[in-house]
Amino acid sequence: MQLLHRGDFGPAVAEIKANLAAQGLLPEGEGAPAGGGQHADGRREEHVYDAVVEHAVRVFQQQRGLITDGIVGPATYRALRDARWRLGDRPLAYLVTQPTTGDDVVALQERLLELGYDAGRANGIFGGQTEQALRGFQRDYGLVADGVCGPETLRALRQLTPKVRGGRPVFLREQERVRTAGPLLRGKRIVLDPGHGGADRGICVDGASEADLVWDLARRLEGRMVATGMEALLTRGPDSCPQESDRAAFANDAGAELFLSLHVDANSSPRAQGIASFHFGTGTGNGTTSTVGEALAGYIQREVSAKTGMVDCGAHRKTWEVLRLTRMPAVRVEVGYLTNPEDRARLLDPNFRDIVAERILVAVKRHYLLGKNDQPTGTFTFDDLLRHELAKID
Repeated sequence: MQLLHRGDFGPAVAEIKANLAAQGLLPEGEGAPAGGGQHADGRREEHVYDAVVEHAVRVFQQQRGLITDGIVGPATYRALRDARWRLGDRPLAYLVTQPTTGDDVVALQERLLELGYDAGRANGIFGGQTEQALRGFQRDYGLVADGVCGPETLRALRQLTPKVRGGRPVFLREQERVRTAGPLLRGKRIVLDPGHGGADRGICVDGASEADLVWDLARRLEGRMVATGMEALLTRGPDSCPQESDRAAFANDAGAELFLSLHVDANSSPRAQGIASFHFGTGTGNGTTSTVGEALAGYIQREVSAKTGMVDCGAHRKTWEVLRLTRMPAVRVEVGYLTNPEDRARLLDPNFRDIVAERILVAVKRHYLLGKNDQPTGTFTFDDLLRHELAKID
């Protein structure tokens, strides 16, 4: 779709404004002159993407865990359209070729999870797992188990809605899977996702490209993982660039236990520098978050910054597709800024990429140790890690 930003106008902007107004982010009638006035060139003023609209878009993006750039691209447009729906507005069913999405699907998934039915992550996509959970509920409640959330099913869901909410069962299941997986790395399947690729070079500065750097980093990390007995799978080769949804689907189909996406960043200010990590989560404060993903992102931040001296830019919640659509804990790591001279010099050094690969692997090991037989941040070496593996920790 065409990107929409300040200064644009037309029917697409009118749709964006209507959706923002429905979310309570635009005052009613904001920007519309009395009598429906027009600019000299014939544009209707209420269809203009102005500063007020841009601010509302930024607020919406912040709430939804999107990049807060004030620009309506595919992800923001999808989220705005999904936000229109409330549970009960329409029947919900599993459509194989084009799954239904929306906030009403999120509400359905969360109610099923609260009632003990495993609908998977509440990602707003009515997929096969959501259908199976809904059928299970319908059978237990004596309804026709057709997998369609219509008036009767909705009535039953409302009657049985728990009076006490919380606990986030899907994320409790994530934590339990980590605990039962045990501390050893060997046998664990991890998907590594080097960003961009093929014709998409990502960020390019002075002949250095993001695609090449993260591909090299992924291969170094892959080699170390294989040495510990892990199974490391790459989402792409050097000459391909799958869509984010395809990368997530690859990890889901592979039955991976973790998903690590590798990128580098850019900023208009050359002073911006450091490492940042992102995990699945919505908004801030009381929003939904993957507690396991958040913990792993924190381990990566601390390990890399402690060993390299990079600025620790923290771990943050986002709803990007590779984080939202993966069924396992997923973390995206932005390893420095190519637009910062100091970070760029580090990233171009193979020895630095070796250190980053080692620290990410150590973070994964600490993730599975759950605090048992662990060592202080930055002191756990690759040799220590191999000794842990050979010792067959109980």
